[in-house]
Amino acid sequence: MEGEEDESRFVDVVPAAGGAPRRIAFRRRSAQGAGALRPGVVFLGGFASDMCGSKASFLDEWAQREGRGLLRFDYSGHGESSGRFEDGTIGSWLEDSLAVFDAATVGPQILVGTSMGGWIALLLTQRLVASGRRPHALVLIAPAVDFTEELLWKSADAQARQAILERGVWPRPSRYAPEPTPITRALIEEGRAHLLMRGLIRTHAPVHILQGMQDEDVPYAHALRLVDRLSADPVTLSLIVDGDHRLSRPQDLDHLVATLEALG
Repeated sequence: MEGEEDESRFVDVVPAAGGAPRRIAFRRRSAQGAGALRPGVVFLGGFASDMCGSKASFLDEWAQREGRGLLRFDYSGHGESSGRFEDGTIGSWLEDSLAVFDAATVGPQILVGTSMGGWIALLLTQRLVASGRRPHALVLIAPAVDFTEELLWKSADAQARQAILERGVWPRPSRYAPEPTPITRALIEEGRAHLLMRGLIRTHAPVHILQGMQDEDVPYAHALRLVDRLSADPVTLSLIVDGDHRLSRPQDLDHLVATLEALG
């Protein structure tokens, strides 16, 4: 019997800093048959994307065929979850991730983080390890670790920085949507409390990075720097010479599945 997925369910997240609870939507596909003997998969999406995007949907179809457990969800201000996108920060989206992980997973899990989700996956791993747990493995797709500082703030011109500091938001043009993406002062400043690339990053688990060399959003040099920071744990870096940021072509998705199957 193929794995069955619930309709969207919700978990309420009470912010550590206070304020109204956030209602976070998730979908969980239960493991079946031989798939129940293998680790589950937790998908952590990218900045301004949701759990029905191309990679998440492809992994759900794969999990259904293979009887694998799969968890996917929307950060606050994304998709079916409550809240405004502009109010989100790395810290709040990390809280969302930990709450859903605790509410909807049992047993070993492979964390799959794409773009910003790669950063969240590493931060989530730190929280898990601190509580005596650890993921089975991590798969990071074009991981945008520290992107608020390294890939947004440092590359922003004077006009963009002025908008962020004085007006609190910069409408950044997007190559993926007709409307600009709001980059807030809170996102930049709160992100500095979660920077990882300035020291050793421990996962206590195998890490496999998939990185396109034609990526215009997260240059592959950024992935090379990340490998240096992960040097205390087993790390594999796969550079896709003609791959872009999304890595959503059929061959890219097949590579992702092959990587997951090799990890457990």
